[in-house]
Amino acid sequence: MIEEKIDHIVAQLADYFKKAGIRGAVVGLSGGVDSALTAKIAVMALGKENVTALILPNEGLNRPDSVPDAENWAKELGIEYHTIPINPFIDGYDKLPWKSSSLARMNIQARVRMTLLYHYANTHNTIVLGTGNKTEIMLGYFTKYGDGACDVLAIGNLYKTDVWEAARHLGLPEVIVEKTASAELMHDQTDEEEIGLEYAEIDKILKKFEKGEKPSNESEEKLYDRMMANQHKMEIPSIIDWRK
Repeated sequence: MIEEKIDHIVAQLADYFKKAGIRGAVVGLSGGVDSALTAKIAVMALGKENVTALILPNEGLNRPDSVPDAENWAKELGIEYHTIPINPFIDGYDKLPWKSSSLARMNIQARVRMTLLYHYANTHNTIVLGTGNKTEIMLGYFTKYGDGACDVLAIGNLYKTDVWEAARHLGLPEVIVEKTASAELMHDQTDEEEIGLEYAEIDKILKKFEKGEKPSNESEEKLYDRMMANQHKMEIPSIIDWRK
């Protein structure tokens, strides 16, 4: 089943680029499984010569293994990559006439990375590949106009548990597949701890919601409330109508 999903995604991604008339793709490579799988699929669909990775660490915050894992995977894939610490870009926000909130400090990292990806894409006429999975999208577990901003999502219809299955099927390094999921926007943060459930349980609940079932316990209520609170991330900006 997972092999069929992968084959379909590869074919559809290749077709997307063909219709767009663009050969190149750029992807933000974090050292985590989502971006690693996205890069692998991109190589399968487009060829390694048409895929570039930007590795964009926040030095002093990212885990020590993130950059080496990302760089080693880029080398194994045979793709061009650039490692660019984002610290000089985010440090300027400390000079603003207001003090950044903790949320603003976290989200600006994702938005700076998005800006760098699009700067590369505009300069080299490439398409920005997003790395979000279906679990994150349904929950709104991403930064609006940050890691949620891209041209196309290769794994956007794979739940997190599907991502792990696909990664193992394609032989991604165990150090990446087994790594605890984290957005790395603050110290010691993990996805499952922040959401409050393990991904296996989260995906089971989301599949129920996808079938139209309503929440029936406290855990399901929490996920449902998160989904509803983040609906604004799924829509274009609201337009206020002057007409009656």
